[in-house]
Amino acid sequence: MKNVFVSLCMVLTMVIASSCVSTKNAATVADISGEWNIIELNGAAVVPAPGQAFPFIGFDVAQGTVYGNSGCNRMTGRFDVNAKPGTIDLGALGSTRMMCPDMTVEKNVLAALSQVKKYKKLGDDQIALCGSSKRPIAVLQKRPATVTLNDLSGKWLISEVSGVAVPDSLENKPFLEFNVAEKRLHGNAGCNVINGGIQTEDANSAAVSFPQVISTMMACPDMKIESSILKALNSVRSFGKLANGGVGFYNAENTLVLVLTKE
Repeated sequence: MKNVFVSLCMVLTMVIASSCVSTKNAATVADISGEWNIIELNGAAVVPAPGQAFPFIGFDVAQGTVYGNSGCNRMTGRFDVNAKPGTIDLGALGSTRMMCPDMTVEKNVLAALSQVKKYKKLGDDQIALCGSSKRPIAVLQKRPATVTLNDLSGKWLISEVSGVAVPDSLENKPFLEFNVAEKRLHGNAGCNVINGGIQTEDANSAAVSFPQVISTMMACPDMKIESSILKALNSVRSFGKLANGGVGFYNAENTLVLVLTKE
């Protein structure tokens, strides 16, 4: 009887520790910064469909933005970084509209995230997202870095800007060259030479921005592409590898604004 009582106490302790009402593992907004795989939904392990990766969610605490992939589509949104620690509202996430062979995981992810109101730490590399009940709606696990700044090293042609392909007919091919060691970029926007710095975040390997990009002042017959490139560069907040081997740059709303291909 004593052993049964001890076992029940251990189970109760584990339940309380993982409960959303427990204050033992209280978290602040800094604790959720970065990218997280969604590994559990409503107590069930997430099993991605064949050929699909784990759904993930990322929190940019500097910009107050949410981004990620729900299993098929990219999702984006905003959250209040000044909210009471441990509270968060993910009820207004937007999503792209692509169809995949199996949408089961995606539907479950979006349904779960729409109910989230709180979060807490479950350990050094896990976070629980909670709703009104005592049990987690979702369990997140720190996502291994899929990209690093070194992935940008070298010279890249700018092949697309804000959804528009850069014409092959341009006399000066727009390009960017990244000096990772010095955190500097150099390039040509189609007419003028450009230079600037590279800014990153320790908590998020995919975060990048290009402050103080400057260019020469030469005038060319058509400056439309150049203006679009400079505007896009100023809006960049993150990057990632693309399926074709290129690199994509995204703005604060997680919209693809630049596509680079290796020269």
